[in-house]
Amino acid sequence: MPGVAVATSGLTKRFGQQVAVNSLDLVVPSGSVYGFLGPNGSGKTTTIRMLLGLVSPTSGTVELLGQPMPAAGPAVLARVGALVEGPAFHPYLSGRDNLARLDAGDRTTDARTARARVDGALDRVGLLVAATKRYRAYSLGMRQRLAIASALLRQRDLLVLDEPTNGLDPQGTREVRALVGSLAEEGATVLVSSHLLSEVEQMCSHLGVMHAGRLVAQGTSAEVRAGTQQQAVVETDQPHEAGRIMQELGLLEVHVTRMSATGDLDGISPDKVVAACVHQGVPVLGFRVGAPSLEDVFVSLTGEGFDVSG
Repeated sequence: MPGVAVATSGLTKRFGQQVAVNSLDLVVPSGSVYGFLGPNGSGKTTTIRMLLGLVSPTSGTVELLGQPMPAAGPAVLARVGALVEGPAFHPYLSGRDNLARLDAGDRTTDARTARARVDGALDRVGLLVAATKRYRAYSLGMRQRLAIASALLRQRDLLVLDEPTNGLDPQGTREVRALVGSLAEEGATVLVSSHLLSEVEQMCSHLGVMHAGRLVAQGTSAEVRAGTQQQAVVETDQPHEAGRIMQELGLLEVHVTRMSATGDLDGISPDKVVAACVHQGVPVLGFRVGAPSLEDVFVSLTGEGFDVSG
């Protein structure tokens, strides 16, 4: 498919009688940052493993960078960087030496430029100053950065990052977000699996949501949000009365806080909400209509909260 970095058709994986992934049609546009979301047991990680050839599908097809997998695996995977549960690093070696060992295993690279590649990858994740420190002395966040660096040892057209911000502090998380953005600006496609919805919301141009082995939503962030209800928020010192009025008007999922009432409009004109409140003597201190948060969208699509491991 032109302009598509990852495409699957009818991708299915069964483990005995259990269907882990059910007829998945995934489309990841070239140059996008694609947020791959799913609750625990949704089939997200199994899908990633099938994309990379780590698990064989029961049925269906996979294309990476326009080439069929696993037939074109040796050529295609050289252009793909992946972080899936992290590589097994040697605790007694330094960060630089660990990456050097991984780089030496790539027969498509030039050994004479190995040091430049390793230090370049360390620099991109902010570990160059700790390059000589032994891996066992690395914090969890530093280990996660080194794992990301291992996926950046050479130029990649596609990066698959499973929980890339796991264990990072807020500053490290911001740096990874900036890194993902810079990789996309350089022309790479990035597929990010993450449980941090706020981070996905800020870094991803496209979204795919898994639930019970199926892809329940896919598209640009705006397209995925468009499939959910707009919300009306009334700020008032009589929130329970405002909530009652919203329910009488037919708004859905009405929630009340100390100083506001929120409800899904479900096609009802926002003007009617304000007019009804004013008519019944409920002071309106503020009013806005907005799209639900990504967390609200996720819950509406899956019917459950978000979990780390999917």
